[in-house]
Amino acid sequence: MKLPVSIIIPTFNEERSLPQLLTSLHNQSLSAAEIIVADAFSIDNTRKIARSFGCKIVEGGLPAKARNNGAKHANSPILLFLDADVTLPHYFLEETMREMADRRLDIASCFLTPRSNLTIDKFLHQFANQYMKITQKFHPHLPGCCIFVKKNTHLAIKGFDKSLLLAEDHDYLKRAKKISRFGYLKSYKVPVSVRRLSKEGRLKIALQYIGIELHLIFIGQIRNNIFNYKFGHFTKD
Repeated sequence: MKLPVSIIIPTFNEERSLPQLLTSLHNQSLSAAEIIVADAFSIDNTRKIARSFGCKIVEGGLPAKARNNGAKHANSPILLFLDADVTLPHYFLEETMREMADRRLDIASCFLTPRSNLTIDKFLHQFANQYMKITQKFHPHLPGCCIFVKKNTHLAIKGFDKSLLLAEDHDYLKRAKKISRFGYLKSYKVPVSVRRLSKEGRLKIALQYIGIELHLIFIGQIRNNIFNYKFGHFTKD
């Protein structure tokens, strides 16, 4: 039995992380109907790895473009956008999809847990989770690493805004909430990589996210790379 969900994974040079995610998807108690890799012309083995797992490969780009293009090629009524550096527990798809249906949610996400044993990483992610809980009624957030959404909702809001350089996922949720029901799923937290924290420094990333959040609250959408945020730079040294 396959679940009625199309998984869409934006990639750019993800040969180190993608196999772990695809293996965790292959090992799910109930599998997805299809897995789509929206690749931004990787120069490593990303596409080769995706093909070896039977994924459909489409043209990607920055996250908003990649997600939108993946959705165009999706055949299921539910879409699940995942980042390439997450891994999912064995019953994740089965139980989160059941919860989404039971709660009649149209768009949903999960809280996060770091793939790290460091106390600082656990603290930072727990802080982020609590902040999302507190602000969900008046300033909701949508972790881009894991987004469940009904395809008809995605189409109704015309997908992600490709003109936004950062926080396009929060803008997506803001528009989706006007016509649909949103909630954070309680079944599982999503295990996420701490590679950006390790590479760029925890204090730097924390300050960067605070700056982004303040910009969203007091100024608005981010269409220029004023925070010097880097995309797709986790290639082999």
